[in-house]
Amino acid sequence: MAKKGNRIQVILECTVQKESGVPGMSRYITTKNRKNTPGRMEMKKYNPYLKKVTVHKEIK
Repeated sequence: MAKKGNRIQVILECTVQKESGVPGMSRYITTKNRKNTPGRMEMKKYNPYLKKVTVHKEIK
């Protein structure tokens, strides 16, 4: 039987690229602990389309 834990997979999407209108979409998959981080996650990650580090927010 599979273990039911607090860790879940989330998708992070670039917010800067969405506003700028540049084609393509930078997305990352990561995990988070549901108990410690109940809200939406926000991290700085590299965007290969814009060639710089930008803010990526969790999408549902």
